[in-house]
Amino acid sequence: MNRQIVSSTGLIFALALFLGTNIISNELFTGLRLDLTENGLYTLSDGTERILEKIDEPIHLHFYYSAKQFAGVPQLLQYGRRVRDMLEEYVAAAGGKLRLTVVDPEPFSEAEDRAVAAGIERLPLGNGEAGYLGISGANTVDDEEVLAALSPQQEEALEYELTKMIYNLAEPKKRVIGVLSSLPVFAPPPDPRTGQPSGRDWVVFTLLREFYEVRELDLDDEVFDEDIDTLLVVHPKELSREMLYAIDQFVLNGGKAMVFVDPLAEMDEAQGDPERPGVMPVINSDLEALFEKWGIEFTSDKVVGNLDTAVRVQIGSERGPQEVEYLPWMQLQDELLNRDDFVTNELQVVNVGTAGSLAPREGATTNVIPLISAGENSSLLERDSVIFVRQPQGLLANYVPDEINHVVAARITGEVETAFPDGRPLSETEKRAPQDDDYQSSGTVNVIVVADTDILADRFWMRFSNFGGFQVPDPFANNADFLVNAVDNLGGNDDLIGLRSRGEYARPFQIVLEIQREAEAQFRDREQALQAKLAETEQKLAGLQQQDTGGELLLSDEEKAEIAQFRQEQLKTRKELRAVQHQLQNDIERLGTVLKFVNIALAPLLVVALALVFRLAQGRQRLRGAT
Repeated sequence: MNRQIVSSTGLIFALALFLGTNIISNELFTGLRLDLTENGLYTLSDGTERILEKIDEPIHLHFYYSAKQFAGVPQLLQYGRRVRDMLEEYVAAAGGKLRLTVVDPEPFSEAEDRAVAAGIERLPLGNGEAGYLGISGANTVDDEEVLAALSPQQEEALEYELTKMIYNLAEPKKRVIGVLSSLPVFAPPPDPRTGQPSGRDWVVFTLLREFYEVRELDLDDEVFDEDIDTLLVVHPKELSREMLYAIDQFVLNGGKAMVFVDPLAEMDEAQGDPERPGVMPVINSDLEALFEKWGIEFTSDKVVGNLDTAVRVQIGSERGPQEVEYLPWMQLQDELLNRDDFVTNELQVVNVGTAGSLAPREGATTNVIPLISAGENSSLLERDSVIFVRQPQGLLANYVPDEINHVVAARITGEVETAFPDGRPLSETEKRAPQDDDYQSSGTVNVIVVADTDILADRFWMRFSNFGGFQVPDPFANNADFLVNAVDNLGGNDDLIGLRSRGEYARPFQIVLEIQREAEAQFRDREQALQAKLAETEQKLAGLQQQDTGGELLLSDEEKAEIAQFRQEQLKTRKELRAVQHQLQNDIERLGTVLKFVNIALAPLLVVALALVFRLAQGRQRLRGAT
């Protein structure tokens, strides 16, 4: 009796201890988390945590998640839960400066009206139903950011998109982009006599103006405005030492830059010297003085070509128009675009023309990360041969792949030294240049270099179509997206730029997939057999003699029997298909039951078994001690 009372008291005490421990842990240790996923999917990157620590004023996020509507769409339902879990990690790491409201916008509710007003896209689910899966954010001065529709296919970029949204709300000032160009990327001033425009901006720079304040810089400037956030240097041809020094110091002082150089700029309108008719005008550009310090080499006298990615062009011949591959014009896609960098991971195709090649310089102290590559079957062509060979076939005749995956665009990061160790270059009137207050002899660079300027030209990525009397841009490549992504990415701080795609969230059961593949193979075999039988019978029916008796088809008894036999075979096959499908579902459910038992019941049973073994061992020790 006493032993029963002690056992009951111990059980009550254990239950009270369990409940008390849970209550205390919920109150005191809510900020503690343990991420046991293989790739740390719910552990925020160091860059994200540093950005969250720097939030000065509260930011409010609204997560619109149609949990009830997604009940029949497991992929969206589970993805929404993972997004919510990730947002809660952000809130926990922000120290009270980030607030989260989860909203379930049910149909015809005020919550749905708020979702629509916030710019969240409506996701059709079929049968006239729809749901919402997006995030809106606002800061204390009513600046707003929105992720209109979150997709499971882009889950690897979720942390980057969330962190970028929060960074933009924490730093709401509109960025200034400085453009230094030797090419006519901006329209010239209007005609002073008529006031009519003399041209138009290149479309990529028109798009940039929609997001940023774009400022055209003078090639003769010796210093940049302090409010310039990111510098675009396009075709830096024959720049002065003063301008090179300005670029050097801008980058070393923490400015971000994107440089476009070219061994053969097709959009360069330079005219030859009339007094030297045999000399070609300078249509190439380089930044060798800075590239040497940045740790990269650029082939300023050679053009990359690749037969695998060459654009087919139409030429005239004795036999009329024909299409042929033009090696210097390349259409780059798939694995040639870096899928681990947010500048290029969502691009489909990028077109380049007469591009050069970039490579790490021996002994470089920087990291050179390829963004766009030409492929392993590429080769370097002499620039002069590209200029003077009139027909594309002439380039093909001498084409020999060098088995080097030439890099067309790359990100360069790391510590570098200045290209001007003696300080600012002397002017013609100076004997000794005064030391600038912000002079940097070394620093960390974060730049993107592109070995092509034609990538920006309209004709390489878009055409105009007429819509209602207006000329509407119709893109056929992602060249503009590449520029906007790069500027957007560079404009964030180094923590944001350093974020990379997260690991895979989906961890499929290989055994389940194997069962599905086997069953689907059976389906395909039976379906193909059925289709073959159907085609054979239809062919026989088509060959039957039709007698014109009121439009009716007269069939012999043999033919009718054949049709009946086929229909029986069709019904039999459909029944077998249903049986295979039923068996597939049974196998998956059986496997699911086993997995549930392993995850839910087996682990506790193992703990109980170990406890019993331990208890028995203790009992035996007591018996030995008593004897």
